[in-house]
Amino acid sequence: MAKPGYGKRSVPDQQPRTPHDFALLPARERYIAGFVDHLPDGAAMSVKQLTKQLPLYGQQAIGTSLNALSVAGHLRRVRCPVGTGDETRWAFRTFWSRTARDNAWWTTYLTTETAVRTAAPAAVPQQRTAPEPTSPAPEAPTPEAPTPEAPTPATTPAAPAAPTASSAPTAPTVGTAETAGSAGAAGMARSAGTAGMAGTAPKALPAAFSPASRFSPAYLALAELGRKDPRLTLSAHDCTTLEPQAAEWLARGVTTDYLITALTAGLPTHVDCPPRFVRHRLTDKIPPHQHTPHTPPDTNTPPPTRHLLVECTDCGRPGPPQALPDGLCRPCRTTHPTNHHPPADPTQIAAVKAHMTNLRDLLKAP
Repeated sequence: MAKPGYGKRSVPDQQPRTPHDFALLPARERYIAGFVDHLPDGAAMSVKQLTKQLPLYGQQAIGTSLNALSVAGHLRRVRCPVGTGDETRWAFRTFWSRTARDNAWWTTYLTTETAVRTAAPAAVPQQRTAPEPTSPAPEAPTPEAPTPEAPTPATTPAAPAAPTASSAPTAPTVGTAETAGSAGAAGMARSAGTAGMAGTAPKALPAAFSPASRFSPAYLALAELGRKDPRLTLSAHDCTTLEPQAAEWLARGVTTDYLITALTAGLPTHVDCPPRFVRHRLTDKIPPHQHTPHTPPDTNTPPPTRHLLVECTDCGRPGPPQALPDGLCRPCRTTHPTNHHPPADPTQIAAVKAHMTNLRDLLKAP
């Protein structure tokens, strides 16, 4: 799982920045909201990171302030899946809005594709394209290697051909190398040229003359029997003769591994005639036709849709946007109630203080 940095992501359609953006918030929340509003997109907004940058408050105070900003409609914390195939990682983001939004707006926005693209990390495509320039690097010297060796066969016959012709040493040399291949000097020149290019030729020979390119899978499976069990070693003529029967097995939907296992399983202690034994098994143990429907991949299928999971700003519990109103889960909403009571009347506060003072005086009386 990726390290939760909660990088900042600004939502669209915000009002212009003014000195009175967060005037309705308490002093601490107003201070933290002003600092977060000036952070660039991508800046870390975890509680620990904000504590390092705001030494006036501790982690507990900043966490409580973020909860209040979430309830006020200024931020939502989400996690988005990144990665392809079986590997899935989670990236943590914080959507910030200078303009206070209600729960309906946040629920609608976080379920749109725009929010998914905004939350997706921008560094992922660069990691995929970074290894590409390195792949053609080793291929660059490959075409240059034969280039200096190309004139080598043409220059090597010039040495033995020089004493042959005294008036025109160049013309007979080219003609001898191209037309008179049976001459002794030309034969030595060709052998020298072949030996000069032999350093690069073996790299291409295995690909051109590999058995997999010349023989069928059935033939190769029969040739593999001798490696699996020496009692079933077959010659090249035997493999060619039994190839049609083995191909019939593969045509019925089995694999070459299944064919080799069926032919080598339960062998007797001694096999007198391996070709006749294999022919007998190919005939008697031929499998039935297997229905393997092949469904071509649909290239028009869109990629799987990725959805954002909203996190509780307090405890980090994930869930769909509609399940976390105000950015808080149900237990956290109970612990931190969102309905703030209006401040008490100053006269009532003074009456309570006077009453407490009177009680203290009565307790001090003898």
